[in-house]
Amino acid sequence: MDKLPDPFLQLDGTPLGETAQWRCRRQELLQQAEKYIYGQKPAKPALVSGSVTRDQVSVDVTEAGTSIHFSAQVVLPPTGTGPFPAIINLGARDGFGGITLGEDFILQQGVAIIFYNHYDLGQEGQPEASRGLPNPGLFYDIYGGNHSAGLLMAWAWGASRLLDVLQASGGDIIDPDRVGVTGCSRNGKGAFTVGVFDERIALTIPQETSTAGLPSYRIVDTLPGAERTNYNFFGLNWLSNDFQPFVENAPQLPVDSHEMVAMVAPRGLLVLDNPHIAQFAATAAHTAVLAGAEVYRALGFPDNVSYISDVASDVHCASGKPEYTQALTQNIAKFLKHEGEAPGTIRPGPTGTGDLAQWRDWTTPALPTPAD
Repeated sequence: MDKLPDPFLQLDGTPLGETAQWRCRRQELLQQAEKYIYGQKPAKPALVSGSVTRDQVSVDVTEAGTSIHFSAQVVLPPTGTGPFPAIINLGARDGFGGITLGEDFILQQGVAIIFYNHYDLGQEGQPEASRGLPNPGLFYDIYGGNHSAGLLMAWAWGASRLLDVLQASGGDIIDPDRVGVTGCSRNGKGAFTVGVFDERIALTIPQETSTAGLPSYRIVDTLPGAERTNYNFFGLNWLSNDFQPFVENAPQLPVDSHEMVAMVAPRGLLVLDNPHIAQFAATAAHTAVLAGAEVYRALGFPDNVSYISDVASDVHCASGKPEYTQALTQNIAKFLKHEGEAPGTIRPGPTGTGDLAQWRDWTTPALPTPAD
């Protein structure tokens, strides 16, 4: 059995010796994740402008002589004057999934919702018939349909441009330092990618992502009924073409999704899962979270990551599952409202429990801080 890569082992073969080295190690993982899984995320373009109103965020981008425009709907809490914390929801308000955390629930927490129609940036083609074809969408209008970025990275790039505009707006309506991201299913894959690759996201809440989200690529190909790398890669262009050598060959992948979990550290991460549907590979997701949580622990923030799949309903992307409520409330309070403590809830369902000991041969170091 091929074990999960050691997140504490640097590319030169030396282990991390102190917490200050994590910044460089994270950059190594970022570069590997782009090279082998997601494709390149281009840097902030030469010109990003826009506006923030009580109804929408408007984004204009110009790069290499090409200009694009997109906008995201804003829904503010019914009370309060702002600036409000906000959650970016991958998906239009009236589109696929809406916000599966529950629109009323989020607004009642005093948190605004930014409905980001990520399909504007990268459009899915026909299942099983898109791989190898140029990708359409605003991102590819700038960078070309054959750019290495798969759809997940194109969506993440667009979310970063929303954050650029929020930061430049002055923060009168939305506080750019208190922004989270969420989505379910393929939108959850995208939300996770946004949180991994943009450190301005304070709280990442992916739900029921299946493969190309939280589940370990190594593990999904061993689980009966799981969404194997073969089906996922050739289904739609979520991942970069550069992932192809690792299809049904994930043990050769130099990185894995537990290291994407680690890249979110020490920011807030709340993973919501569904163990009732084999395709979603909850066992592989739980294991990846447990492994990534070891980095949180080593950095001194063990409670900043949570995982919940102990739910009664087997409905995919069902809104407002009651088992999520307490952890959602606590994480939103901690990371978006700066109130209370991080809960550090790890509660897998009995049929989706992972076994980290089975999948690792590395240990978690005690990392001193520079002042120790």
